Amino acid sequence: MIHLIVGNTGSGKTTYANSLKEKSKAVLFSIDTWNKNLFLPDKKPTDSLDWFLERIERSETIILDLIHQLEKAATDSILDLGLSKFKHREKFRTFSSENGYKLTTHFLDISKEIRYERVLKRNIEKGDTFEFEVSKTDFDFMETWFEKPGDIEMTNGIIIKK
Repeated sequence: MIHLIVGNTGSGKTTYANSLKEKSKAVLFSIDTWNKNLFLPDKKPTDSLDWFLERIERSETIILDLIHQLEKAATDSILDLGLSKFKHREKFRTFSSENGYKLTTHFLDISKEIRYERVLKRNIEKGDTFEFEVSKTDFDFMETWFEKPGDIEMTNGIIIKK
């Protein structure tokens, strides 16, 4: 089973994914951890969003290979990969369908106000799910970047509201 964890910045995706991991036989892939450890140390101030997206794409190639291995071992995969765009989520739905893997989408539909409060708190506390600081500019950008899943996309999915 593949679990897609979807939600805008500050919705609690990583916290939710960690909780799901503890409740199930699953391996968690969190792109924030990959970015922090593999890419941020090499990022230059002039590198753009495209620089990150290229590296995320390469990471996902490895993740897809690992999902094949996990499926053969009857182990679930939890994908905390941002998944902000319909097209990005569709990539994993297509992969799942083509390979006969079950997939569930978990959408954390949390208000902008609550999410921003969480981001500010996480930036200060730097707790368990902190990987890097999210600025107001980054938060505001994600408000325009994120595409909320529609009804068809959420068929048989799980919606968490707060």
